[in-house]
Amino acid sequence: MALTKLPKNAFGTGSVDDSKIEDGTIQNQELAGSLSEDKLTTGTIENASLSNSSITINGTSISLGGSATVGVDVNWQSVITGAGSSSTAVAGNGYFIDTTSNTHTLNLPASATLGDQIAIKDYAGTFGSNNLTIGRNGHNIQGAANDSLISTNRASLLLVYVDSTKGWIYAEESNVADLQGPTYISATGGTISTSGDFKIHTFTGDGCFVVASIGNCATPSPQRDKVEYLVVAGGGGGGSGGAACSAGGGGGAGGYRTNFPTCSGLTVTATTYPISVGGGGNGASPPTNDGSDGSNSVFSTITSTGGGGGGSYPASPGNTGGSGGGGGCNLSTGGSGNTPPVSPPQGNPGYIIPGAACYQNGAGGGGGGATVAGGQSNIPGGGPSFIGYGGAGGAGASNSITGSSVSYAGGAGGGGNTVLGAASPCGTGGAGAKGKSPVTNATAGTTNRGGGGGGGSQSPPGGCGSNVDGANGGKGIVIIRYKFQ
Repeated sequence: MALTKLPKNAFGTGSVDDSKIEDGTIQNQELAGSLSEDKLTTGTIENASLSNSSITINGTSISLGGSATVGVDVNWQSVITGAGSSSTAVAGNGYFIDTTSNTHTLNLPASATLGDQIAIKDYAGTFGSNNLTIGRNGHNIQGAANDSLISTNRASLLLVYVDSTKGWIYAEESNVADLQGPTYISATGGTISTSGDFKIHTFTGDGCFVVASIGNCATPSPQRDKVEYLVVAGGGGGGSGGAACSAGGGGGAGGYRTNFPTCSGLTVTATTYPISVGGGGNGASPPTNDGSDGSNSVFSTITSTGGGGGGSYPASPGNTGGSGGGGGCNLSTGGSGNTPPVSPPQGNPGYIIPGAACYQNGAGGGGGGATVAGGQSNIPGGGPSFIGYGGAGGAGASNSITGSSVSYAGGAGGGGNTVLGAASPCGTGGAGAKGKSPVTNATAGTTNRGGGGGGGSQSPPGGCGSNVDGANGGKGIVIIRYKFQ
């Protein structure tokens, strides 16, 4: 039955307890409205007497009357400045990252559990110019074993860890490009061209190869941080015709070093690489008879040595270098190639003048090339004195790093000593043709091919009255290639 209103003094203190009220006696419909505080001046209704005795916060059950600390999902940290450095994130933190001056890498935690969160915000709106790399640190990102490259200004994102299969996923993204797709090396410097999916940077003079960012493909993929290169040094200058009816040796080719084509490549990072392109050595003029060496070309850890200058009379040897210069007459020796030694070899030696004395054979030896040593000077069988052929220059190497086959680093021919000593072939690869008698100027190495300069001849035949200058070596080149799409 329904309760009627009872006066305050209807019951004595403590006279009504649980035993006096049958279960279910007081029902919801028995209450018109609710019990107000003034109806229950003392005492409480125990939690156990309520159908809902707890609440749940962030997955945790908390009893009514209990206490809990409720925090924010992300604790934002002080601004991190890029400066080309890296840092490691902590779960539950948010990071403002300033890449105004340089790129930055934020590595994810080494260990993670379900629900861990990390927030990131582009502090200065510069991720487009100085990218942020999110290092996976052993975990997948969105199911792929790739780092993420963030390259859009004002990017904001929230990463949540799920499991070992998907790893960290992007629960929230704002102003962000496709974070799971592959990215590639991005760089500037030199003259840029493309060949299929590859970008090519050609340096015909000194400059800088600036890597803005590397790709996100899983190591050891060559798409991530590997480049192919061709580094050719300047060719050596040719030796001049000198005293006693002699002729000069051909200049050696500049050192030739390449890893194209390759499946591994040279590793690069997001930094600036100074590029040096070696100049060709000067051809000699009488009475200074030896050609000068070419200059080195340099990219990263790769140095190609300048070609050795050609020698001349009396018994002046060719110089050592990437490829050695040809020797002058009178038993001169050719210069050694691949100096200093590298593997695979960067060049070959110039040819040693054999046997006869200068008045019998005044021709110069050929300079060494990238793939073949310099050729021998010789006397035609049964011929008179002062008839000598200069040695042929050693062949260079062809390379298709630009998308087209081009020959580089050929050795130059040595000078001849009479009109009958016709010019023999110079080495392929931009090498200078040798000089011959009567006065025919030696030919310089081709610019940006790294060929040696031709050796100067003796002239006129039999008169020893004048001699031809050696020619200059050709300037070198540096070419860098990588996948960009």
